[in-house]
Amino acid sequence: MPKYALYPGCSLEAGSIEYEMSTHAVAHALGIELVEVPDWNCCGASSAHMTDHLLSLALPARVLANAETIPGVTGMVAPCAACHNRFAAVEYELGKNEELRTKINSMLEVPYTGKVKLRYYLDIFSNPETLAEIKKRVKQPLTGLKVACYYGCLFVKPPKATNFIDDPENPMAMDNLMSAIGAEPLPWPYKTECCGASLGATKEDACTKLCNDILRVAKDSGADCIVAACPLCQTNLDMRQATVEKKYGLQYRLPIPFFTQLIGLALGVDSKALGFKKLFVDPAKVLQKVGAA
Repeated sequence: MPKYALYPGCSLEAGSIEYEMSTHAVAHALGIELVEVPDWNCCGASSAHMTDHLLSLALPARVLANAETIPGVTGMVAPCAACHNRFAAVEYELGKNEELRTKINSMLEVPYTGKVKLRYYLDIFSNPETLAEIKKRVKQPLTGLKVACYYGCLFVKPPKATNFIDDPENPMAMDNLMSAIGAEPLPWPYKTECCGASLGATKEDACTKLCNDILRVAKDSGADCIVAACPLCQTNLDMRQATVEKKYGLQYRLPIPFFTQLIGLALGVDSKALGFKKLFVDPAKVLQKVGAA
């Protein structure tokens, strides 16, 4: 059984609780063990690297160091793309600068050694072995469901720092997962465009425009829903969709489930355990289309 250290971050235990619910449900169904990093702290995400460079490295380095204390883990995963990006920055910077790593370690209770590597969250489900297991365990294929897979920008860029294993301009990990569970991933040009991320809190108009562009292109591509892998992206496209529709005089009503929610459906997990009721845009039509209403 593969075993990973899990960094839930602020989002999984609060605003994106459905991501946490479906993550654990799917991991359990597939025999993947996720162990929460002990005594984890905020990674600094949207603000630390704008205010203090050392702090922006020390915060995620402390988490990675604590992950090293978990016996038998094969890597650490952070389902939030913003968190993943900060951990990737630590691995990149401290991996090439011994002096900086020594300075950061002087600030930590447990030293960071780099022994436990960050893993791309989608990869623990989309690697060949797990993908084959998913195909084997599908009980309710999502036949006829047309999905626009939305990766956002922080998982994939900058590729040199994030060590992204997929094509940063046209990633396919989520597309392959959707194909494995019977859904139809659509080709569309906005899969890595920015949704505005945390700009929604400071420059709402800019974020609203970016979200509208993504929703419009997904709708025009024939999508029944947009599948997300990042809590911040999902929140912007889901929670702000009513604001987008009001501002532009349009009606999208596109559900924004997490990819783990759709995998869970295909594996036969009860939709209540996957947190579908937590979504802002009613997913009833999607659930009905795949016979899981």
